[in-house]
Amino acid sequence: MAGKVFFSVSMSLDGFMAPDSPEELMGKQWMELQHWVFPTRFFRQNLGLGPGGEEGLDNDKARSTFERTGASVMGKRMFEAGEHSWPEDPPFHSEVFVVTHESRDPWVRLGGTTFHFVDDLRVALDRAREAAGERDVRIAGGGAIIVEYLNAGLVDEFSIALSPVLFGKGIRLFESVDDSRIKLEQTASEASPRATHLTYTVHER
Repeated sequence: MAGKVFFSVSMSLDGFMAPDSPEELMGKQWMELQHWVFPTRFFRQNLGLGPGGEEGLDNDKARSTFERTGASVMGKRMFEAGEHSWPEDPPFHSEVFVVTHESRDPWVRLGGTTFHFVDDLRVALDRAREAAGERDVRIAGGGAIIVEYLNAGLVDEFSIALSPVLFGKGIRLFESVDDSRIKLEQTASEASPRATHLTYTVHER
C-alpha cells in the first residue's frame, strides 16, 4: 500500500517559513526559526556532528519525520538554496525529486541521496511514490511548491513546528492557498519549550 503525502515545516508566529532572499536562508532569523531542532540528538546524528544532543519531544518529531520519509519532492528555489549549503552527505538519505524546467542529469551524493530533476508536478510525485514504496512522500518545500500540491489536492496531512519568533516579512507558508477546496482537521498539538508541534489532516471541502 502506498504511503501518505505530507509536509513538515517550521513556521514563525506570524506565518512565515523562510526569509525573502535565498542569501538569508542560513541567517540569524532563519536560525532562530529552526532553533527547536538544532540541539536534538537526531539532528546531530543525521548530519554527522558526533554524539550528544537532547532527547525529548523535539528529538522525537525530527526523528519520526525522517523515518517515515521514503522520498522527497522539492521546488527549484529550495534546491538552489540548499545546493551550495548542504554537506556532501545531505540530510535526506533517499531519492529527491526537484520540480524544475531545467534539464539536468541526476545528481548523486553521499549517503544514498540522489537528486532527480523533473519538469512536471504530478510526474515528480508519481516517481517519488514509486521510490518511497510503502513509506511516505515528503513535500520538502519551499512554500510555493507546498501550496501547489495543496491546491492540487495531493497532500494528505502536514505538521508545523510553530516557533516563538516573528519575521515581519518573508515567504508565507500558505500564500495563495485555495481555501475554497481545503478543509483541515487538527489531529495533534504538543508543546516543547522551543516549539509547538501541530498536526493536521487535509480534507476536500
